[in-house]
Amino acid sequence: QDITPLYFKSGRHAHNKLVPTSFRLTEKFILLLVFSAFITLCFGAIFFLPDSTKLLSGVFFRSSSVEAETRTGTVSDTSTGTGKDEKILAKIRKDHEKALLEAKDTLQKGASEIKQDIKSDKEKLALNGQGKGAKTDSLPFVQYERPPGATGHEPADPDIKAKRAKIKEMMQFSWDNYKRYAWGSNELRPVSKQGHSSNLFGSLKGATIVDALDTLYIMEMYDEFEAATEWVERNLDFNMNAEISVFEVNIRFVGGLLSAYYLSGKEVFRRKAVELGEKLLPAFKTPTGIPWALLNLKSGIGRNWPWASGGSSILAEYGTLHLEFMHLSALSGRPVFAEKVSSSSGVTPLRADHNHVSVGGLGDSFYEYLLKAWLMSDKTDEEGKKLYYDALQAIEKNLIRKSSGGLTYIAEWKGGLLEHKMGHLTCFAGGMIALGADGAPDDKTGHQMELAAEITRTCHESYTRTSMKLGPEAFRFDGGVEAIATRQNEKYFILRPEVIETYMYMWRFTHDPKYRQWGWEAVQALEKYCRVVGGYSGVRDVYANTPNHDDVQQSFYLAETLKYLYLLFSDDDHLPFEHWVFNTEAHPLPVIKKQNPEIANKLK
Repeated sequence: QDITPLYFKSGRHAHNKLVPTSFRLTEKFILLLVFSAFITLCFGAIFFLPDSTKLLSGVFFRSSSVEAETRTGTVSDTSTGTGKDEKILAKIRKDHEKALLEAKDTLQKGASEIKQDIKSDKEKLALNGQGKGAKTDSLPFVQYERPPGATGHEPADPDIKAKRAKIKEMMQFSWDNYKRYAWGSNELRPVSKQGHSSNLFGSLKGATIVDALDTLYIMEMYDEFEAATEWVERNLDFNMNAEISVFEVNIRFVGGLLSAYYLSGKEVFRRKAVELGEKLLPAFKTPTGIPWALLNLKSGIGRNWPWASGGSSILAEYGTLHLEFMHLSALSGRPVFAEKVSSSSGVTPLRADHNHVSVGGLGDSFYEYLLKAWLMSDKTDEEGKKLYYDALQAIEKNLIRKSSGGLTYIAEWKGGLLEHKMGHLTCFAGGMIALGADGAPDDKTGHQMELAAEITRTCHESYTRTSMKLGPEAFRFDGGVEAIATRQNEKYFILRPEVIETYMYMWRFTHDPKYRQWGWEAVQALEKYCRVVGGYSGVRDVYANTPNHDDVQQSFYLAETLKYLYLLFSDDDHLPFEHWVFNTEAHPLPVIKKQNPEIANKLK
């Protein structure tokens, strides 16, 4: 059995590179506003001159009276007309008095105040015009029912309760500093105390806000959640000339908005999620139906990463849309989202590149979503189930090895050779295998739980064998070393969640206290080496004695790492697995129950 390769050829390419643009208010608008106010002041004054009202009355009212009399051939009763004229004149005086006061007030303001007024007016217009002409206006009514376990209870054990409170404080510290120094930016630079953005999002803003929404809600940080909700309502805009990563925007933005809706029931999140989903649909306009990796949200023009093998599609990227797009169909009533990610569509790759096979970066979440598609369908998607267990069998046969020291690891296949390296990203596999063990065929449940435990132990060893007790980006099992990074470009730690994620799953399924102990070791290491004055930062070398910070607080640190730590020290009834499935960015989405046949059928 073959393991699915990481790259697939997608046919044609879009070679033109679009440059994001932005709008900036200039001083011309301020001068124009001041000039307009001055003209209004001068013109409005004539309404208060003694003879002006008579003049206006003769021009605007008497002439119309005469015209009416001429057309009808009758003479109007001037006694009744006078009363009406006076009422109209009184209204004009009142309106112009108001205009004069506003004009005087404007002339007294400074440039900064006028700028702020214009900004406020623009925000009001944007809110009033949101959705005009957009398909999201026609969203069907959905009877919102919060799935079980959206909120949890305080742990009974005082020690566990205190540790969970500490993790919540870490989230509070991360959020407060992001809000103070980088509000609206995608991410925070906690050392230099400013905003940060990578090329994954183009000119799209607010990645940390959207990514952290559900974590704020789960931790009952409701004031912060309301502030984030207000920002989403007012400022989250997809109508921009921005080339974005379809994969990253889907798992962080679409996933974050969907999860926030299911947890809170706030309609703004459903509307925004569907709106963004509509923006992503042009990515599927390819010869194969496999979506482009990159998409311009305004033009709908897509292309693949230039560094991917021959411009191929990446397995993890196009295979990690299923959960979110199924829920978009459920919430919008539009089958198109489900159809785009349906395996029954007959889409097959034109050519496969077998030079690189991995369960880590570029391939990881594809296997994860095969399993989770089955779980999210309330275990009705038999095709997803079969594909997952077939893939796991092939992974065991071709990639899983045991070191001379007894550590089980998942290697990579490159250029026809097995590379004895395991990435931090691959450490999610321990949790994935544990999650799927219960449904394993041929009584393999026990074997798969043992395999999950062995992989988790190996990933823990990669942490304990560093000076900082934080795991490197990748670690090797050759040249006389085990679970140690030997290359400088593999020694960094960027606040990744995969090891913590696996601890959480293993705790839920075994209740072995060592997994909570290992999680707490990670908390202590994060506090000692990653916490800085302005938030939390990754480090460039986990084997050094003192940290060299990379000055980035990743959005997934709030979305995943801290959330999984919090759930590790929570009771099992908080987001229970029988009712919730986590997307690859740790955004919980509800299982689509069998009672909903219209949506459940699309999972088959």
